[in-house]
Amino acid sequence: MYRVLVPVDDDVDRALAQADYVADLPSADEAVEATLLFVFTGNSEDIPSEYRQFKTADRIQSVRRARERLDEAGVQTQVRDDSGDTIDDIIDEAEALDADAIVLGGRKRSPAGKVIFGSTTQSVILNADRPVVVTGSGGDGD
Repeated sequence: MYRVLVPVDDDVDRALAQADYVADLPSADEAVEATLLFVFTGNSEDIPSEYRQFKTADRIQSVRRARERLDEAGVQTQVRDDSGDTIDDIIDEAEALDADAIVLGGRKRSPAGKVIFGSTTQSVILNADRPVVVTGSGGDGD
């Protein structure tokens, strides 16, 4: 089984582009297992305790849509969520799953934008010990 980690953010087009890439892998319906990961940023302590049960990746539209796309393609899919530092969570999850690859959704940024704001994609590429694939956002111009 070829395992891929697919970290998604809240951008639906980007998540669908990632799902399309995975669905297009050879024999994806028979040989690929995808794990969608959504990392919540911010402090969970700020959420009243009675609402914390609703803080799940399954409630995020981009996660639901990517899962639907993978399910339609017959790809075995699971959803995980985490809270904390996105880069560390992606790398830790890839190691825990023993993922064969990480499939990230890229976005266009100027070189200055990357310097000023940083880049999760760039950091994962530089720190991961496994192949990283970067898809576009799925919109025109990518």
